[in-house]
Amino acid sequence: MNAERVDASRHARGGFTEKDNPQYRLRYEALAMRVPIGMNALSNFLRHGAWQKLFHRDALHSLAVTAIACIASAGLLYLFHFFRCWRIAAKSGVVPQRASVVLLFGKRLRDGVPDADYARRIARTQHVLMPGNIQRVLLLGGKSSGGHNDETSEAVAALARLRAQGVPDHVEIVLEDRSIDTLQNLRNARALLAERAPAPVVLISSRYHLARCALLARNLGFDAELCAAEDGLRLTPRLFARLLLEAGYAMWIEVGTRWARLLGHKRMLDEVT
Repeated sequence: MNAERVDASRHARGGFTEKDNPQYRLRYEALAMRVPIGMNALSNFLRHGAWQKLFHRDALHSLAVTAIACIASAGLLYLFHFFRCWRIAAKSGVVPQRASVVLLFGKRLRDGVPDADYARRIARTQHVLMPGNIQRVLLLGGKSSGGHNDETSEAVAALARLRAQGVPDHVEIVLEDRSIDTLQNLRNARALLAERAPAPVVLISSRYHLARCALLARNLGFDAELCAAEDGLRLTPRLFARLLLEAGYAMWIEVGTRWARLLGHKRMLDEVT
């Protein structure tokens, strides 16, 4: 809103009011701009990262089928996936048993630095590397906020944190800094590992995220074990909300994959395999 519009509004009312006060005018203009600014921010958010896939035709198709399946089961399908996500979150260990390759899943950065969840994933990775059984670590995650040239990728942020904490000399570190979601993390990791003989991998992420990681890794043919960033599962409202969301993701992936295979829909199947 410009000064001319404010003045025109004032004269239309037939006189001066408290809105003629410069401080009030600044507040009024800020309020008027808040909605479009918020809408622009939402639009930018939906155009980048995993959310952009929501508007793909095949994604909407599989989402509709998943919703129908959930309704037809009276919600039991969703409850099944919720309890499976909960069980994986609660039961996953923190010490790899057989893998020699680590896949560390990135997470959206906050002002260019890892948030608390991502910091715990990085710290767990550093702890796992110290005994000497791990030979290679892939740091997964690109510039999920939009890919600006001056933006730090999730993988680079993890590398900086790992180097500060200390990494054994024998460990080979590989950066995968082009992916924007969990599926792309795993697809790109698979391509990087394809040049070598197949080996078991350990997937390191937050407990609430592990069920989705395991499901997608299975679809992509990984021999994977899970490793949780947190020492244990601590029930909080935030964690409960994340598990509710992850259960929806898992249900969508599972139903969408089965539906695509039933139809022989290669393009849709390519979205998750």
